[in-house]
Amino acid sequence: MSAFTIDHRLDESVTVTADGTALFTYTYRPDTVQLESPKPYLHPLRTLGGDVVSLFRPHDHVWHKGIAWALPHVGEHNFWGGPTYVQKPEDAPGQGSYVQLENNGRAASSALTELVADKDSARIAHRLDWTTQQGDLVIQEQRRISAGIAGDGEAWVLTFETAMTNVSGAAISFGSPTTKGRENAGYGGLFWRGPRSFTGGVIHTPGASGGEELRGIREEWMGFSGQHDESARWSTVVMVDARENPLHPPQWFARNEQFACLCPAPFFSEEFGLPAEQTLSLRYAVVIADGMDSREDVTRLASWGREALS
Repeated sequence: MSAFTIDHRLDESVTVTADGTALFTYTYRPDTVQLESPKPYLHPLRTLGGDVVSLFRPHDHVWHKGIAWALPHVGEHNFWGGPTYVQKPEDAPGQGSYVQLENNGRAASSALTELVADKDSARIAHRLDWTTQQGDLVIQEQRRISAGIAGDGEAWVLTFETAMTNVSGAAISFGSPTTKGRENAGYGGLFWRGPRSFTGGVIHTPGASGGEELRGIREEWMGFSGQHDESARWSTVVMVDARENPLHPPQWFARNEQFACLCPAPFFSEEFGLPAEQTLSLRYAVVIADGMDSREDVTRLASWGREALS
């Protein structure tokens, strides 16, 4: 395996390449419109073999962008994008609706503080200011993203680390549509949206492989195997939650029927309160492989993600 290299488009994006394959582009200063809650995102993501395993701005949810750190309910603010789920007092339980409000915040990046590539890895770090649609600063975040090869060159691992400090001057709470009343819709956090052709793919957990009946379970990791158009090849993505994360193991938001997605959702069914000037830290590994869609292989991928976090 050749050394990692970085192509930096100043004030826009970073592309990380290994062995001739552009593994991912991290757009840290996007030109996203306010309605989509502007934030950095990773897209395209590729396997070592070059197959793309992410989707950008699908027509059903244009605010879905590859992998992004996206939070739908931070106090009254929406850092996910699009409408907000609202449960009014007069609504029957679970019968709220999505309403477009003037609450789409943004996560804006300062200059990169680390940008390093060597033989074994690539590392990116920066600070982000989370502001409301009205321009009020709520959170200051320190973020680090790194990439390395896993196994004997059989896969690669993306690690994502965030430390979010509440600078709003008051306590804030992180939640989800489920904490607001919508059943089994606890998305929010590190969200991966897979290619269209992955629809109908297989969701994996430590104890089972199947479909959307696995949404909402608590596990240390979850994976997704999907098939590509044209080539008919399979790829697998496994997301691993760090054991020190709050509310570990998380509940998972996952879909495979209408579209492919995975999200270790730390605020799925329980709000998390963060006092003023306190910091919430979370770490994840995302393992990406060509093939590797058997239960034995997926378990190996998860172990490599755990190693990357240790």
